[in-house]
Amino acid sequence: MAGEDLTESTKLSSRILRILGGEPPEGFNYQLFLDEAGKKISKSKGNGITIDEWLTYASPESLSLYVYQAPKKAKRLYFDVIPKAADEYWTFVSKYRDQDGAKALDNPAWHIHGATPPADTPPVSFALLLNLVSASGSADAQLLHGFVKKYRPDASDAELKATDELIKFAGRYFDDFIKPHKKFRPPTAQERAGLEMLSARLKELGDGADEDVYQTAVFDAGKAQDYENIRDWFKGLYEVVFGQSEGPRMGAFTKVFGASELAKIIDATLMRE
Repeated sequence: MAGEDLTESTKLSSRILRILGGEPPEGFNYQLFLDEAGKKISKSKGNGITIDEWLTYASPESLSLYVYQAPKKAKRLYFDVIPKAADEYWTFVSKYRDQDGAKALDNPAWHIHGATPPADTPPVSFALLLNLVSASGSADAQLLHGFVKKYRPDASDAELKATDELIKFAGRYFDDFIKPHKKFRPPTAQERAGLEMLSARLKELGDGADEDVYQTAVFDAGKAQDYENIRDWFKGLYEVVFGQSEGPRMGAFTKVFGASELAKIIDATLMRE
């Protein structure tokens, strides 16, 4: 195997081997890994990720999946791809349970685990755990288990145990890549009105509603403020309440975190000025 930049070298070595009477091995050329800006990763520039760095924030299996997929396609390799790869890995493991025959063989989990993927999967995603750590300011496993149980009350002990490793990874990723870049700003008058409406609605709904109900409540609070583009409402909500320009799907997050707890954070945010 060789990268695209060594294609001619592999062709030449194969010709030399045939001249000498040998049979060259079956070769495979893969595309290069790129950095966040789409430039070739270089050891001298240090613009890539080492194996050890990846394994600080996600499992070896997630890295195996990243390398396994689309080997002939140039792939960007930087820290932002890690959460997505971690969640994709567990998605494939979860799907494998209901697959057999050719579909099972097409599942990357079969190849990563030698036909025996794990039976228990975390009841929440890595991305959602990151949002919980970000909102609560803590990666304490007991605290986060409480959130998870609230969202998935039927989760088994084995499934919760599978979450423990993700919690550790989420805490490290938050400390190194999210926390340093958090930047809260005061709300505009339009945002304040929407947040006040949302807080009141969350208190009214309480913690027992479905996530779709919470999602509708967030949407309605923004719609009532006559935003030309509702995405501006969500972006403002994330920046004011969470200190970042992007955030979780609010329905699922509210279900896990708790409507009453989110309302408290919103109220504290509005009093921060």
